[in-house]
Formats: sequence, C-alpha cells, structure tokens
Amino acid sequence: MVAELVTRLRRAPERMLHGWRRRRMRNMLRRRPPPATLLVVCHGNVCRSPFAAALLRPSLSRKGVRVDSAGFVGPGRRSPLEAVTAAARYGVDLSMHRSTVLTVDRVRPASIIVVTDPAQGREICARFGRAEDDVVVLGDFDPQPIDSRKIRDPVNQPLEVFEETYARIARCIRELERAIGSLGVTRSDG
Repeated sequence: MVAELVTRLRRAPERMLHGWRRRRMRNMLRRRPPPATLLVVCHGNVCRSPFAAALLRPSLSRKGVRVDSAGFVGPGRRSPLEAVTAAARYGVDLSMHRSTVLTVDRVRPASIIVVTDPAQGREICARFGRAEDDVVVLGDFDPQPIDSRKIRDPVNQPLEVFEETYARIARCIRELERAIGSLGVTRSDG
C-alpha cells in the first residue's frame, strides 16, 4: 500500500505536465517546415520503433516523408514473435524486420527524431549534437492521461504487454500524424 502510494506520488508530475507537454509539442511542430525524413528510435529497434515507423510510413510517404527506425544496440536482430503477433492486429508485418543501429549517418539527415523514452532524446542530443527541438517524445502525444512519458518496452514480456504497448503507440502515432499534417501552419492552441 505504501509502495503504491510512493509510486503514484512519484508519477504525479508526469500526469500534471502531460497536457502542457502535448500542446508544446504540437505547437513546436507547427512552427517547423514539413520534414523530409523522420527517424523513430527505441532502445533495441525490435519492438517499439519499427512498429511506430510502420504505422507512420503509409500516411507520411504520401506526403514525401521518408520514415526510418533505429536503436542503440544490436544490428540484425529479429522482432520477437509477440511483437509480430501484436503488430499484425494493426496490419503491420514485422516478420521481416531486422534491427538497425543508430549512427550519425541515420541521425544527421532526420528532420524530426521521435523517441520512445525521454532519456533516449537526451542521449541523441548529447551524442549526435542534435537540437532539443529536433527530438520529440512519442508518449507526449498520448491523448489519454499518462503515468509516464516513456513508452513501455515490451521486450521479453508476454503478449498482453505488447498489446498494451502497441495500443498506446497507435494512439500516439495518430496524434503525431495530426501534428505533422499541420506542419508549417503557425498557430497556438493555448
């Protein structure tokens, strides 16, 4: 009971700042020119980022935006069966996906970098010299109340965790697509 209360209190700032962060991200994106390349990043590039990129690719490719994904570790790894199964429910085929490692050659051309964890964004800025405004946290786009900006990493978890994680990613992607659809339209929605 006490541990649960401590956890809830520790997560309170995330919940309280979520609406402000959503507005800030949308407004920041609206002030940008339309992207040429969007890079989605997670830790291993086997679960979250390839799924998010696959969801974004159809709508953004129609606008001439290239969508890629990468991770911080282990090139050439397959997505786990649970990822393939959960992604298939969204019409996404991860069966042929192989992980790609984040390199300067992937980061440099990206107009926008989408991360699944704020720590990843900080690392990208520090390691690759990218501006903070070039990096967005996918969880900030969640239209539902949140406990964490971070999108939970489902690797080595049961299928149910993949399903929960992918449902959140899908919600966030819909909102990110809306924000990108309004790129170059400078306005403020408070």
